[in-house]
Amino acid sequence: MAAKRCYYEVLEVTRTATRDEIATSYRRLALQFHPDRNPGDQEAIGRFKEAAEAFEILSDAEKRQRYDRFGHAGVNGGGESHFNNVEDIFSAFGDIFGGGMFGDIFGSRRSRGPRKGADLQCEVTIDMLEAARGVTRTVKLRRHRRCEDCKGSGAAAGSKPEKCRYCGGHGQVIQSSGILRVQTTCPSCRGSGETIKDRCRGCHGEGYVRHEVELSVVIPKGMDDQMRLRIPGEGEPSPEGGPAGDCYCLVHVTEHPLFRRDENNLICRVPITFSQAALGATIEVPTLDGPEEMEIPAGTQPGEVFTKRRRGMPDPRGGGPGDLLVQVTIDVPRKLPKEQEELIRKLAEMEKSHVSAHRKSFLKKLRDYFVVDNASETK
Repeated sequence: MAAKRCYYEVLEVTRTATRDEIATSYRRLALQFHPDRNPGDQEAIGRFKEAAEAFEILSDAEKRQRYDRFGHAGVNGGGESHFNNVEDIFSAFGDIFGGGMFGDIFGSRRSRGPRKGADLQCEVTIDMLEAARGVTRTVKLRRHRRCEDCKGSGAAAGSKPEKCRYCGGHGQVIQSSGILRVQTTCPSCRGSGETIKDRCRGCHGEGYVRHEVELSVVIPKGMDDQMRLRIPGEGEPSPEGGPAGDCYCLVHVTEHPLFRRDENNLICRVPITFSQAALGATIEVPTLDGPEEMEIPAGTQPGEVFTKRRRGMPDPRGGGPGDLLVQVTIDVPRKLPKEQEELIRKLAEMEKSHVSAHRKSFLKKLRDYFVVDNASETK
């Protein structure tokens, strides 16, 4: 599978481009690679889909921020396209082109098939170890299903929907202003082309009722905090009988007490003693798979970093895992046993280092003060 291109490269804009600049570039590319202008050209259709996917992400401030931070995995969880076919693109972005020739193209395309249902979002929280190994979680969400009382028609028993008089059953109305023609959704029937006089009591004429469902979400290895997973077909049903929308699961990863994540690398701070740093030692360090031994060479300096290759987080994009970066710190005890203190003072004398003298208690300092004061008065 070919690697996905950078969305900014696809739309031929810089990373600092404004939303208007992104929309303008998308209009130009969509017009250039539109299927009606390139019949039978699969490469053009691919470019058309690619541009639509890039526009969907970069035109949304939140999605764009995640993409800038995590790349493709931050916005679609696995690199698959956001659109099942060209018709999905027409349904999603046809209105951006308004009226005129290009709007008519998208309008005619939309009339060929029913719209896709709306997308839903759910959230799940996992810890870092679950993120590293992958986990399956069950989430609950509320979505609509067809009303059993009216079979989705919205009309009460013994009645049926009537053709909308406002739009003549087309579901769309055209407004003209000079040479511009703008096609919009009918405000009376909300695009259905039908109106209901005697509404179903079970769904209040909506044709759908809300209910709670449970979804099993498979979270792949390496997911980072704020990444999303796309669950195809688990969104809202289409009111026009088209495909259901998708469900996007936002993943939260809690902080770990020992590891800090930096992309796919893990950073762990491990304290060692002065003697271990000076003389060298074999110590145990934590990893995602449990404690492991690591050699500390003699003369190790505070803050020095040792790397355990490929012992970090898995790559959610399918690449190799990151590294485990072990940073050592010198653990200085607040209190020392008398024997250890004497040995360290001898070492300080050998090094000719100036160190603090033995600390005196407050009462001893007070006695010494009065002794010195009285001696000065007798002189």
